[in-house]
Amino acid sequence: MTNELKLNNVKKKRKKAASLDKKKARAGWIFVLPFIIGFVFIYFPIIFDSIKLSFYDINPLDSQNLMFVGWDNYSSALFENPDFVQVLVEGLGQMVFDIPAILIFSLFMAVLLNQKMAGRAFFRAILFVPVIISTGIMEYVAQQDVNNSYMSGGINTGEEKDGGGFVSLMDLNWLFGDSPALEPLMQFVTYMINNIFNIVNRSGVQMLIFLSGLQSISPAIYESCQIDGASAWETFWKITFPMISPMILVNAVYTIIDSFTTNSNMVMTHINKQYDNGELYISSAMSWIYFLIVIGIVAAVAGIFSMFVFYQRRND
Repeated sequence: MTNELKLNNVKKKRKKAASLDKKKARAGWIFVLPFIIGFVFIYFPIIFDSIKLSFYDINPLDSQNLMFVGWDNYSSALFENPDFVQVLVEGLGQMVFDIPAILIFSLFMAVLLNQKMAGRAFFRAILFVPVIISTGIMEYVAQQDVNNSYMSGGINTGEEKDGGGFVSLMDLNWLFGDSPALEPLMQFVTYMINNIFNIVNRSGVQMLIFLSGLQSISPAIYESCQIDGASAWETFWKITFPMISPMILVNAVYTIIDSFTTNSNMVMTHINKQYDNGELYISSAMSWIYFLIVIGIVAAVAGIFSMFVFYQRRND
């Protein structure tokens, strides 16, 4: 009888947990329902028209009608427009520097701001201010800088040796020695120093996400580490870093999408210029090529990061 009672209690608990999960799921759908309605009735028709236009062109015999050209616009974007491929490669190269720099800086600042110190709320507000002001005139200035760089034929990856930035790769080679093994690391450090303004502007949201993840870690875990004699370095790598690994995945995906869709992105600038020059159908094809590349990179990064993400199991 006792075993049967235990089994019945376990089943009741499972039913309660399942019903609670269903309630949470329904509540989640209610929250996202406005976005779903807006996407279906507003964004989806625009997306459909954009896909359609990428396979059409103006009929040379009748300019009032469109002519189906199949994959010709995509072929022209990739093989007949040399600037698009060049800008696309440079944009992907910039992302290789941007994503780690923003993640490292935002995590570092979140760990500092999570410490108990005087004026902590003030410093948090100061570091988040660039996120607010960068949506206005600062975003316009940044976009103009990208346009000027685009017109001059390149972007700043922090690898210049002419001393145009705060530091140059030549300076670091002189300081640490001209070692081929340290070349990628010195390029990354040079990029971070020369682009610190851009990194700080784009790290505010990531800092808040990391900060919320750090504050969700139970203080009892850190107290146990102190009792066991663990150092701060060991506590970070054994406790803090694994516990916030889901936030690292979220911030990585967010940063990739943000860097690919911002107005100061060089590829977006090139596509917009094609559109302004009357190349509506070519620019649509470029946009969808760019979209597929972004989705592929996001899926690859999410898949790789998911293998190392630690999810804390909570007992019901």
